Amino acid sequence: MAHEHSHATAVAGGNEKALRWALLLTSTYLVAEVIGGLVSGSLALLSDAAHMATDTVALAISLAAIWLGKRPADKRRTFGYHRFEILAAVVNAVLLFFVAIYVLYEAYLRISQPAEIQSMTMLWVAVGGLVVNLIGMRLLASGKDKSLNVKGAYLEVWADMLGSVGVIVGALVIRFTGWAWVDSLIAVAIGLWVLPRTWRLLRESLNVLLEGVPDDVDLPEVERALQAEEGVASLHDLHVWALSSGKVSLSVHVVCTPQVGDLVPLMLRLRALLAERFDIHHSTVQVERVPCEQAGEGHGFGPAVTAAG
Repeated sequence: MAHEHSHATAVAGGNEKALRWALLLTSTYLVAEVIGGLVSGSLALLSDAAHMATDTVALAISLAAIWLGKRPADKRRTFGYHRFEILAAVVNAVLLFFVAIYVLYEAYLRISQPAEIQSMTMLWVAVGGLVVNLIGMRLLASGKDKSLNVKGAYLEVWADMLGSVGVIVGALVIRFTGWAWVDSLIAVAIGLWVLPRTWRLLRESLNVLLEGVPDDVDLPEVERALQAEEGVASLHDLHVWALSSGKVSLSVHVVCTPQVGDLVPLMLRLRALLAERFDIHHSTVQVERVPCEQAGEGHGFGPAVTAAG
C-alpha cells in the first residue's frame, strides 16, 4: 500500500509541473491571439482565442484541484480532497460546452453578413497558437490517461490545437480565394468537433460524482471472481466506485461456506484477489457465516429490519 501512495504522489507532482508550464504558455499567448483576432476581424481566430481563454481557466482550475487534493484527510473529510479533481473536470467540460455554443451562434450571425478578414494577420497568429498548443499537448500527454482532471485540460488544449489548424487553413483559403464565409465555416467545424468530446468528459466526471462503477471495472466479472473463490457461498451488498481518477474503492459482504474455520484468511485472500486481478487496492470485505440483514436490501441504508418488525 505504501508503494501505491508514493506512486500516486509522483504522478500528481508530474501533472502539476506540466500544468504549470502549459498554463504559462497558454496565458501568455492568449493576449496575442485576442489582439490578433480583433485586428484581423476573424471570427475563427476569436473563437480560437475563446478556446484558449477557457484553456487558461481550465488549467488554473486543474492546478488548484491538484493543490487542494494534496491536503490530508481530516475528521470532516475522511477521504481527503481528491474529489476536487472531478469537480475541476466538470467545470472544464461546462466551459467547453458554452464556448462551443457561443461560437456556433456567432458563426450563424456572420454567415449572412461576412466580415472583412485580414488573412495574413489571421494566419500568423494562428501559427503561433498552433505551436503553443502542440507544446501544451506534449506536456499534458503523459497524465491524461491517469487523471480526469488532466484529461479535461488536455482536451481543452487539443480542441484549441484543432482550432488553430482550422484557422490556418481558413486563412490560406481566404488569402487565395477571397471567400470570407470560410471563416464562419471553420468556426462551426471547431464548435461541432468540441461538443461530443465535451459530453464524453462530462459523462465520465458525473459518473464519478454519482458513485457509479468506473468504466474500466467489469462489475459482473468482479462478482464472478469473488463467487468462484473457495470458501465463498454467496455475496451481497457489492459496491464499486471511484473517489477520483485511479482511486477505486470496493465494499462487499461475503457469506462463507460451513467448512471455513478462521474468517481472516478468506478475507485476506479475497482482498489480494481484488488487488492483483482488478487493481482495486482500497477494499472492505466483510465475511459472514450467515447473511446479515442487508442481504435482502438493495442498499441497506436504513435501519435494520428484524423479522418481528
